Amino acid sequence: MAYFVTGATGFIGRFLLVELLKREGTIYVLCRASSLDKLDELRDRLGADETRIVPIVGDLAKERLGIEADVVEKLDGKIEHFFHLAAIYDLTADADSQRVANVEGTRHALQLAEAVHAGHFHQVSSIAAAGLYKGRWTEDMFDEAVDVDNNPYYATKHESERVVRDESTVPWRVYRPGIVVGHSETGEIDKIDGPYYFFRAIQRLRSLAPSWLRGIGIEGGQINIVPVDYVAKAMDHLAHKDGLDYRAFSLTDPEPMTVGQMANALAKAAKAPQFAVNVDTKVLDAIPKPLKTLAARFPGSKQVVDLALAELGIPREVLHYVDYPTIFDSTATQEALRGSGITVPPLSSYAQTLWEFWERTYSPDRRKDKALARAIRGKTVMITGASSGIGRATALRVGAAGGKVILVARGAEKLEQTRLEIADLGGNAFVHRCDLSDMSDIERMAKEVLQEHGRVDVLVNNAGRSIRRSVALSYDRFHDYERTMQLNYFGCVRLVLTLLPVMRQPSPDGRKGGHIINISSIGVQTNTPRFSAYVASKAALDAFSRCIASEVIDDGVHLTTIHMPLVRTPMIAPTTMYDRFPTMSPTEAADMICRAMIRKPKKVGTTLGNAGELMYQVAPRGVDLVLNYGYKMFPDSKAARGGDRTQQPTSESVAFAHILRGVHW
Repeated sequence: MAYFVTGATGFIGRFLLVELLKREGTIYVLCRASSLDKLDELRDRLGADETRIVPIVGDLAKERLGIEADVVEKLDGKIEHFFHLAAIYDLTADADSQRVANVEGTRHALQLAEAVHAGHFHQVSSIAAAGLYKGRWTEDMFDEAVDVDNNPYYATKHESERVVRDESTVPWRVYRPGIVVGHSETGEIDKIDGPYYFFRAIQRLRSLAPSWLRGIGIEGGQINIVPVDYVAKAMDHLAHKDGLDYRAFSLTDPEPMTVGQMANALAKAAKAPQFAVNVDTKVLDAIPKPLKTLAARFPGSKQVVDLALAELGIPREVLHYVDYPTIFDSTATQEALRGSGITVPPLSSYAQTLWEFWERTYSPDRRKDKALARAIRGKTVMITGASSGIGRATALRVGAAGGKVILVARGAEKLEQTRLEIADLGGNAFVHRCDLSDMSDIERMAKEVLQEHGRVDVLVNNAGRSIRRSVALSYDRFHDYERTMQLNYFGCVRLVLTLLPVMRQPSPDGRKGGHIINISSIGVQTNTPRFSAYVASKAALDAFSRCIASEVIDDGVHLTTIHMPLVRTPMIAPTTMYDRFPTMSPTEAADMICRAMIRKPKKVGTTLGNAGELMYQVAPRGVDLVLNYGYKMFPDSKAARGGDRTQQPTSESVAFAHILRGVHW
């Protein structure tokens, strides 16, 4: 079995290749001569050699895709599945470009599929083929589309699907994805489109108002969003299932959010103010028509709106989706996918992932990474615990800024995924697996790194273990203290002792010095109850850093301690109570670390943590009383109590946690 794919290097296309590579057969890929390097990079990323992914040089704008006759003869009878993804997916593109790519491109792809006698022709269309149909749009509907001529994108997606339906002599299947966003596990995207146009506005709102503030928003219509990995997996499964020819499939969310719900999900992910009440846009229908007309004709009103939209980077065309009239029925698709395990994840489950990828890759604020680039360009930065959470987020920032990143953790597979993400950002990273609770393994890894890379200029001691258990439940659990100290203190010290001698000595190119950044905890400043094992291990590392700092400062080695507040990472996931607590995102935590790389301060902390440290010096007994109040308010976890039912936090305790934001309770 062989495949032919157009648009394979595009957003959906490269994720479809991931699925097709899991099957047997050669994948022929349409590629312009000028894009062969891009295909080579994609092939390297996917781990596929030239025998699995074979480029076929051609052009979407030419008949039969411009494929030479001898190549057509070579492919004749070999292609079982012909996937046509190449198109313009952009509401703002001009009409002529869209027609050439979307309509004529589809016709030319069909010509080639027929010439090579392909078994099936699979076209990626869009929900835009329905136009502005009012009501429930089922998968067997097509001619019922309404107002497709209102927008070139709607028109060309509808017309290109008609080309397949009316002109194809090859059995066909059409896939109509909803609004496709980033990968639900990595957040990966390749351009700003759809809901992403509103991300800058959410970021601006976050900078202007506290996250606890609540406002009034617009409910709007249903907006159908799906992650790219769902689209690719569903297409692959449906394409290979028998008996589905001559059908269209809605790759949409069967339980879509409204625009207002989507805005709240994204605002929550961004730690921005949310809307307590969303007003139905039908309320606007009650405004007298003459008043609406007068408002529209008010001098300068359109210009003011256009200026505001331009400032936020929102195309006017996107506003059509605020009150989108169509509800997409995907019943038949869900039935065809039954038993495959392929389902649409709710947006709320991966909104944080989407936001973090956008913020570190496309946010206007990424300009601040120019200072980071100046600080670390050409330097080797080792980050422990780099496979997830804070470590992964920091590694991505450092890699994108030009640092050579050494990724360290136990899980080689996850580290490799992080390495690939850094490579996609144009960075350079290396995987060095290590059990950071094993002293001999640390020494092995550190010497291996020095041998391969020469030196480590910046060390981020991020890997750690947290145990939340009251001392009353710890009388017979001394091993909790031992294993926490083993990783959080002894592991870090062992690594520092191996790397520090090279930091203090000049390199062959004359470089001398280094920077050691230790990720401590706000608990060291606030002395939080139930964390005696964890906080003690971090306090020991703090003391070690303070003591050696004066010994190495004249060698150009700087030590920074970051008293990190509560961050939503896999480490805190077992404590389900934290689901209702205010937390910092891994991206925000990474920002603290990157600022430390630039400024090299002695310590970094939050306002609350620094205030807690000062208060303990001034009135330690009073602080104990406040903390005792919190201790009684928050229950021990299910794991700490030995498997009893988890006790849910009260409204009072949640309010207390918001007042003392970032403290581990």
